[in-house]
Amino acid sequence: MARRETFQCTVITPERQVLDCEAKFVAFPAHDGEFGVLVNRAPLVCKLGIGLLRIETANDRHVMMVDEGFAQVVDNRLTILTESTAHAEDLDAAVVEQSRVEARAMRVPDEAGYRARSKAIQRAQVQLRLVRTEGSKEKA
Repeated sequence: MARRETFQCTVITPERQVLDCEAKFVAFPAHDGEFGVLVNRAPLVCKLGIGLLRIETANDRHVMMVDEGFAQVVDNRLTILTESTAHAEDLDAAVVEQSRVEARAMRVPDEAGYRARSKAIQRAQVQLRLVRTEGSKEKA
């Protein structure tokens, strides 16, 4: 019997299925740190954070930002359910930098305001990282 080297990876937002592919490795941002998945991973359900989702297939590499949600691994199938995704080509560095500046300037009247500000800053920083690392590869 041939040894399986890949697993199914699907990324879904409320609006659409973003990606469906056979992956060799996936790293995603969990709520408490980065998590990696290889073939034959034990079952898992995990809350996502805001960060970069990296997917390696046999012939390609996909990198995108995910904005919270959930990940499930079962029977060599990883499903990422997220509020939204962004690819480097979808983002403008100047607009993202302005979002970061505005996020840092947000007022923090209470605990909820603090959490909203923290998430907005984190979102902008991840988008900037995506544009700076992956955006330059798109142009090459």
